[in-house]
Amino acid sequence: MKLKGISLYRKRSMLGFFFIGPWLIGFLFLYLTPLIQSVKFSFTKLEIQPEGYSLLSVGWENFRNAVFVDANFNRILTSSVWEMILSVPMILFFSLFSATLLNQKFRGRTLTRAIFFLPVILASNAIEAAEKSGLINLIGSASYLEEMQGATSSYNVTSIVYTLLDIGIPLTFADYIVTAILSIYSIITSSGVQILIFLAALQSVPNTMYEVAKMEGATAYESFWKITFPMISPLILTNIIYTVIDSFSGSPITTLIYSTAFTSQNFGLSAAMSWIYTIVVAGFLAIIGVVLAKRIHYN
Repeated sequence: MKLKGISLYRKRSMLGFFFIGPWLIGFLFLYLTPLIQSVKFSFTKLEIQPEGYSLLSVGWENFRNAVFVDANFNRILTSSVWEMILSVPMILFFSLFSATLLNQKFRGRTLTRAIFFLPVILASNAIEAAEKSGLINLIGSASYLEEMQGATSSYNVTSIVYTLLDIGIPLTFADYIVTAILSIYSIITSSGVQILIFLAALQSVPNTMYEVAKMEGATAYESFWKITFPMISPLILTNIIYTVIDSFSGSPITTLIYSTAFTSQNFGLSAAMSWIYTIVVAGFLAIIGVVLAKRIHYN
């Protein structure tokens, strides 16, 4: 294939399509049909028949039932959104902090990076499924660790709160810090992919920029905010989007949607809940994209 007459912009566009090709193929062959089917279910009532199922059009009734009739949907959706708002900054801060440390040169750096990523693998659905099916047998579990953490942290939490208040930190911010400490296991297990993305971003920053800054007398603090942060800002947005979607994927709202479909056999209501939830997530991502668009440096 001759590429001589193609402009650089077009070459980059073709490269972009090449990278999103696997996702596009998977979407067309695996996700597009269920997506259209879920839209159809959300406006219908599904009844199981001996020969299959039948659909009876009900208009917007499933959406009205989800928002105004169902006793749990609004409460769980609001709770999930609030938890997401609290957890995303914690995960991003921890990921960037860990990636900055792991980007330093020290002996055993490769092993340390593997150790940081290990909780992500152990907490993955693949390991959980393998353990439940008896293929592997791990000693201990995340739930047990969280119970132990909750049982032994009461004294430490009180001490930390008083310490933070004594040094002048507002009570609201102190509560946020304590929440982050109590959620440290969840933060670590949710940060593996974000650490890898930040690590790749940090390694892409040219060392010559730091050398010039050092010659000009810039401090490490100034180098971080004037060089590192702007250079990795596109991947900060990537990590925010990934973390928002990841936080919703394992939230109680997905459990409610699943149980509504496969326990209560109300597939129409479940599909309506799914689309409301999708619109909420898309709305958050749109707001984040608009707010951060002017602060992202792509050059």
